[in-house]
Amino acid sequence: MITACDFFCGRDCLSVCGVDEAGRGPLAGAVYAAAVVLREPVLCLDDSKNLSPKRREELRRLIEEQAMDYSVASASVEEIAQSDILSASQLAMRRAVAGLKAPPELALIDGNIARGFETETKCVVGGDGKCACVAAASILAKVARDRYMLELADKYPEYGFERHKGYGTKLHIERIRQYGPCPEHRMKFLRKL
Repeated sequence: MITACDFFCGRDCLSVCGVDEAGRGPLAGAVYAAAVVLREPVLCLDDSKNLSPKRREELRRLIEEQAMDYSVASASVEEIAQSDILSASQLAMRRAVAGLKAPPELALIDGNIARGFETETKCVVGGDGKCACVAAASILAKVARDRYMLELADKYPEYGFERHKGYGTKLHIERIRQYGPCPEHRMKFLRKL
């Protein structure tokens, strides 16, 4: 059950943001992250992976209308290549928090790792299924990344990015073998292919 974010604070906080990422596992494309500060829990939020694309889009509009503040950021394929996907995900999350209009007192980070944040953080494993502001961040990050992958589908139509969003599906692997990788592929992820 998703609850108000202050459940995890242990104290009264004026500003708590939820932070989550989208796109750690795919073979192609940037990793995205979002930070969201909610006035109050938005009804019907859930982990973005449990929602249809249509429902995510509906909730994105609702979140953007009702949130006190939100920010979406990314780390590029080049940045993923320069380090690793975990470091790039953390970079995208830090950028999302830094993109808020005012620094939050506490950032609730989905997962068990929070590195290099300038604000106080608390890791919440499975936070996108427990906390409204983290679920909201999950939705914004997922919608932003899916839109980005649709742009890549127009640029590189041979890979079918609009269908698999860069994940290692049978179709995607077949297309990589047929056409070779494009500049948006994560070369470290393709080693086993």
